[in-house]
Amino acid sequence: MTAAAPPPGTVLLAGATGDLGGRILRSLVALGATVRVLTRAKTSATQIAQLHARGVEVIQTDYDDPDGLRRACTDVACVVSAVNGPESAILGAQSRLLKAAAAAGVPRFIPSDFSIDYRGIRPRTNRNLQLRRDFAQELDATEIRGTSILSGAFTDMLTGQAPMILFSRQRVLFWSDPDQVLDFTTKDDTATYTAAAALDERAPHVLQIAGDQVTARTLASTMTDLTGTQFRLLYAGSVGSLTLMSRAVRALMPASAEPFPPWQGMQYFASMFSGDAKLRYTNNDRYGTRKWTTARDVLGQHRQQS
Repeated sequence: MTAAAPPPGTVLLAGATGDLGGRILRSLVALGATVRVLTRAKTSATQIAQLHARGVEVIQTDYDDPDGLRRACTDVACVVSAVNGPESAILGAQSRLLKAAAAAGVPRFIPSDFSIDYRGIRPRTNRNLQLRRDFAQELDATEIRGTSILSGAFTDMLTGQAPMILFSRQRVLFWSDPDQVLDFTTKDDTATYTAAAALDERAPHVLQIAGDQVTARTLASTMTDLTGTQFRLLYAGSVGSLTLMSRAVRALMPASAEPFPPWQGMQYFASMFSGDAKLRYTNNDRYGTRKWTTARDVLGQHRQQS
């Protein structure tokens, strides 16, 4: 007997209690999707109540419970993973979710990529990107149609987590080339696009988006315009020296479960400034024309709040 097709728009979202996952959930609800949220058994009652308040179904199970994961994946049109973390998350929890989705006959899976283009990097030069590349091989080995969303770096990180702009010193760092084009997209824009892709039965294998494409030089000009103070470029070394530094810092630091320890940020900048992870094209208009949030928008808002 052939299983009935899942209702249109039925999406299982993993990682909804996280930062990006919460934004994807809001976007899915706004689009009128039927959403089922997968959350761990230890999730607090307060968080569960907040999820229910959004009108979504909540399934509590742990990622080491294959039966629970399979039940969560039953009658689902698409699994969206916003699981984030090191290997235990990407190749552990997410891989077990993929296995359950395959067993339940889920037709589509959007993995937790949301990154610069990991396909062009040299093997083992960037931990977070390598994890995504390894998972992509697992996904491709199933009958599930995967859709990887490559969105560049998060523009939001320019205001702190990615210390490329030295606000107090009026400097913008660069490695090797101040005119290397860098891809950025805000978390909100990434989430909105991901929700639309989750409901797109014909979504391709890879979707590439960039809310803005800038260089260190244009960022310095933007900061000068916004502040009225001259921001200058600051050469921080070559991409090769940054790669060596990231290795040294990683060797000296204790093991961390954080997705972005300092050395990982260095690896990310090396991948971006080398040009290896540059997006090859963009699919920005696939779900209609929209106003994308630019780096200038983010930096201007940051200045107003400072």
